[in-house]
Amino acid sequence: MAWWDRLREAEVEPSLYAADFAKLGEQIEELLAAGARVFHYDVGDGHFVEPIIIGPIVLRSIGGLIHDGGGRVDVHLMVESPEGHFRAFREAGADSVTFHYEAVEDLGAVTASAREHGLGVGVALKPGTAVEEVAEAAIAAGVDLVLCMSIEPGYSGQRFMPEAFARLRRLRELLPESIQLQVDGGVNRDNIREAREAGANLLVAATAVFGQGEPAVAYGGLVDAVE
Repeated sequence: MAWWDRLREAEVEPSLYAADFAKLGEQIEELLAAGARVFHYDVGDGHFVEPIIIGPIVLRSIGGLIHDGGGRVDVHLMVESPEGHFRAFREAGADSVTFHYEAVEDLGAVTASAREHGLGVGVALKPGTAVEEVAEAAIAAGVDLVLCMSIEPGYSGQRFMPEAFARLRRLRELLPESIQLQVDGGVNRDNIREAREAGANLLVAATAVFGQGEPAVAYGGLVDAVE
């Protein structure tokens, strides 16, 4: 059974990009105990986005811990030629991969490649990409989720772009209910409820979880804000 088949009405996804890597395992255990069930794992190649961000070796060291605790790993590939990385991330513990619409020429073919590796599939769009174009392509390709970026992808800690609310509402109008809607970038206690009301049911939070001193407490506060 895929992790999106067991979703609660809304899931706050801690983004491990912002974690303290000296305490990574400890923080994951604390978040699992607090109820986190989906962990967002950002990857950057230094080309599609400027920073080089954690790869499959780090995931291999924590994938078992997350799965043993009942969690799932949702990998966000901010990379060129994402299909070249599917096998490595699946073997490292990924349950799903989300790649960028802007990084692929044939969304259907890349989606099929991910499925051949037993992965759930998402497609992400940058703030400047037309939501109608991506929604149409996502439906045709049969993806499981669409990720609406509310910042320019690459660096954690950016401010949420308010125009993302309208983009989320439009995507939710266009997409069937079977396709999950995710938002990533600058999500915090001040905007998470509005993002949920705009249609997102997967709410990725980085600094709002890991930049507050006690990740589990911060996570709980975000869940309370959504509910």
